[in-house]
Amino acid sequence: MHASRDRNAGLGLALASAFAFGGSGVAAKPLIEAGLDPLHVVWLRVAGAALVMLPVAWRHRDLLTRKPALLAGFGMLAVAGVQACYFAAISRIPVGVALLIEYLAPALVLAWVRFVQRRPVTRAAAVGVVLAVGGLACVVEVWAGLSFDAIGLLLALGAACCQVGYFVLSDQGADGDDAADPLGVIAYGLLIGALVLTAVARPWQMDWQVLGGGAGMAGTTVPAALLLGWIVLIATVVAYVTGVVSVRRLSPQVAGVVACLEAVIATVLAWVLLREHLSAPQIIGGAVVLVGAFIAQSSTPKAPSGPVAGGSGTVAGAADGDVAAERAAV
Repeated sequence: MHASRDRNAGLGLALASAFAFGGSGVAAKPLIEAGLDPLHVVWLRVAGAALVMLPVAWRHRDLLTRKPALLAGFGMLAVAGVQACYFAAISRIPVGVALLIEYLAPALVLAWVRFVQRRPVTRAAAVGVVLAVGGLACVVEVWAGLSFDAIGLLLALGAACCQVGYFVLSDQGADGDDAADPLGVIAYGLLIGALVLTAVARPWQMDWQVLGGGAGMAGTTVPAALLLGWIVLIATVVAYVTGVVSVRRLSPQVAGVVACLEAVIATVLAWVLLREHLSAPQIIGGAVVLVGAFIAQSSTPKAPSGPVAGGSGTVAGAADGDVAAERAAV
């Protein structure tokens, strides 16, 4: 009964995280179109959330000596990397397309396991990868000669690469007596991400006047400060807290499957609020991407003839040694 309650609570948190993350691009794009650089919007998002989480960081300050590699990896990949690449991508391509490309992350994990670690993957996982890649071809309409901005597509792929680190690192240190508190990991991830982004974004060059005005959304003007508040409090603090806690209550695979709804939520919100309409082939392709991601994430390892990877969770499980080495190198 207790396990069932934990699982239900985890599913609820994962859904809340998907909704919160899904609304970030819709709130950020009007700010970018109003004159803010994408990196400046990312810096405002991460730095604002870091300030909100500062008391939590102080409470868990022992993590700096206990889990320095985990905090560094989470800050640079799961916070700075994902957000910088994603926000830069949506400044050039539609929000829904950027997120659908980002959800190639399960396929990228499996490619790493198969071709770098040279470990076999399940047939179902391979089918999921093929579906995801085929769906992506429809999303970007390859028959039209890649009509989307090539740089925007590459940035979205960069976000996908960094998202792999989000699910893997969220599950690290979850077991044993030395388990890292997820709220502490988030707080320090945001602080480290803010420091990295400060050096990259140079916020002192930002046009701060934009935040005192308004930004256009669905034909109406919305206060820029209100959009920023949503990005910081809901799309970052609430999104990361509920997301990481849901991974701990469920698993990287299950949480990753639920998180696929983020792309659906973002696409619908962008359609309604930003008037970013996708064509029928793109909608079908997006559905195929999500189905492929679902299969790749939810496939389980075969037993017990050898180490077989079925999804991103295998990187956090069967390949703990490799992940530890990657974290130490970050």
